[in-house]
Amino acid sequence: MKKQEYSPRTDLAIEAKEMFVEENPDKKHELDGIIIKEYEEENIKLTRVEINEQGSERVGKNPGQYITIESLKLRELNQTFENQVASVLGKEIDRLLKYHEVNEGARCLVVGLGNSYVTPDALGPDTVKKAYITSHLFKYHEGVVGEGFRPVSAFNPGVMGLTGMETSNMINGIVKELNPDFLIVIDALAARSIDRVNTTIQLSDAGIHPGSGVGNDRKEVSEKTLGVPVFSIGIPTVVDAVTITSDTIDYLLKHFGRELETGDQPSKSLVPAGMSFGEKKQLTDEDLPDEEVRERFLGVVGMLEIEEKRQLIQEVLRPLGHDLMVTPKDVDDVIIHMSKIIASGINQGLHQSITNENASDYIR
Repeated sequence: MKKQEYSPRTDLAIEAKEMFVEENPDKKHELDGIIIKEYEEENIKLTRVEINEQGSERVGKNPGQYITIESLKLRELNQTFENQVASVLGKEIDRLLKYHEVNEGARCLVVGLGNSYVTPDALGPDTVKKAYITSHLFKYHEGVVGEGFRPVSAFNPGVMGLTGMETSNMINGIVKELNPDFLIVIDALAARSIDRVNTTIQLSDAGIHPGSGVGNDRKEVSEKTLGVPVFSIGIPTVVDAVTITSDTIDYLLKHFGRELETGDQPSKSLVPAGMSFGEKKQLTDEDLPDEEVRERFLGVVGMLEIEEKRQLIQEVLRPLGHDLMVTPKDVDDVIIHMSKIIASGINQGLHQSITNENASDYIR
């Protein structure tokens, strides 16, 4: 089978799952080197996708585990809910460490990728500022370090546009100097769906390509290149114009489909025009109308498959210079909250003595 050509940039577990489902309409949870497990509890959906060498050839991603924690409620920036999400992230980090047989005293290097001067790209540097760093305490004040903590170092390599140096080379140099037992690398991602911007946290043990989210794909940072396990964490904070346009077309079709389905219901006729009551349900694939209706509303465009539609939009926008990267207007607050979630999750995943109950005491 021909290898799928998908961008490595984003939506790790969800994207792998969607490609899997496209080839597996029976929706079995294990097929040709790909295993999917899904859990849902209290407004949080957790998806784990495990890909081996055979599955890697199928979906075009490195072998490994791809985990997504997702919830639209993340956009509410609610502190109580964020603590809950951080706890889930911490447990997933701890699970991956045990899977890779990383012992409780193993030394960790946390790397914050991105540009601190560009808000949607500042997730990595902001997370490093908040994480609980302890290596210096073990070296100079070992007596004050209690049980249940491990040595953790951190640094922000910046971006090539500011440093003139390849990010992976800088990380490689630090790894050779410090000899950490494993790395956690944080980066902002670009979403393949507008629904996922600031609503999903991605976690993987398959490494990362710095800058790939905005098309500046740099050298891979992974266990293969560094010789120690590398765990990547990211949140989609931007989306490109192609995705926005493509998703908008889909939403239009789903809207038309739902209106055709519900427009003749008696309850609908009682609602004044322009008004709605109760919670508005999310548009889903089940709302898509049949091919005849799609063609009637949007002609040839309505009949295109997802990748065909994206390619057409890209062919139109790129020559005009309109292939933009877009971020929500509240991105400043989002980065503050999301970096805190990730830092808290990392703290809880790395240090046994940090729990959801006392996590706020260790956020810098």
